Amino acid sequence: MAVERIIDSTLHDDDLDEKRIEVTLRPKKFDEYVGQERLKNNLKLAIEAAKKRGEPVDHVLLYGPPGLGKTTMASVIANEMGTNIRVTSGPAIERAGDLASILTNLSDGDILFIDEIHRLGRVVEEVLYSAMEDCKLDIMIGKGPAARSVRLDLPRFTVIGATTRTGVLSAPLRDRFGHIHRLEFYQTAEIAKIIERAAKILGSQIDSQAAEMLSTRSRLTPRVANRLLKRVRDYADVNGDGIIDASTAQAALRLLEIDDLGLDAGDRNLIVNIIDNYGNNPVGLNTIAALTGDEATTIEDFYEPYLLQIGFIERTPRGRRVTQKAFKHVGKEHSGDNSQPKLI
Repeated sequence: MAVERIIDSTLHDDDLDEKRIEVTLRPKKFDEYVGQERLKNNLKLAIEAAKKRGEPVDHVLLYGPPGLGKTTMASVIANEMGTNIRVTSGPAIERAGDLASILTNLSDGDILFIDEIHRLGRVVEEVLYSAMEDCKLDIMIGKGPAARSVRLDLPRFTVIGATTRTGVLSAPLRDRFGHIHRLEFYQTAEIAKIIERAAKILGSQIDSQAAEMLSTRSRLTPRVANRLLKRVRDYADVNGDGIIDASTAQAALRLLEIDDLGLDAGDRNLIVNIIDNYGNNPVGLNTIAALTGDEATTIEDFYEPYLLQIGFIERTPRGRRVTQKAFKHVGKEHSGDNSQPKLI
């Protein structure tokens, strides 16, 4: 069962409830898109070349951690190309017939965005191969001895796939993408610009110090930054005059229990549990899950990525080990051996 946390980079229910606001926060053109300069330069070149030839842009695969803007980048590509975009996801396409229905309703030059493309079923994936490569759709009509294969012509279109787990993607599908790009984590200065832009769109006033403070707590992820901004805005509206300054932001973050590095109570609880029970010894994933009461997949997907990124946890052949930086952050003394830690 997934744990809902403010600093998660995955989508929350409140994000979906505020879908109208989320759409307005999303940049529509490359000029509005902050960060990812290398990716933008490569895509600008590909789009300009496709426009000169009068062709759809080649298929694009975007991968990287959640919340970095893969869906937003897909819509930016569609806007820059001046085409329509059809949005779906891997789990939503359960049968080959579902994919056939989507593909036959596309127009020439349209973009099909498939989120979580690594979760496509094997049968659906095989149907997509010929559609991407030859703009042909092979479907079976009927069952048993009377079954026959029909090949339909499709309009020229572009598939943009997004995935957080590119290693799970099958090689035949991955090889059919002409552009494969990774979205990198943002710099704090870029996150601060995103926060200031979002605050302006939301009609909130935020000073540069508050924006910088939120940027350091946002795990270098725009989705987390926008979510924190909304929660701090709520606090400023209820407990102040609606203006987000450094003191207001600090008070709101303290209420949310988010510290200077963007860790919440769940992150700190995980680290302290490992230290208290195992010191600086390696510990297995299932053991960590038992200590915290979470599932192993929750540890891997929600807690571990950022803790690994900031160097608080390291993976060893024998399991996960808490680093000296993490000991210091939670106020524990790193003994340098395998003995139990002491409070500072």
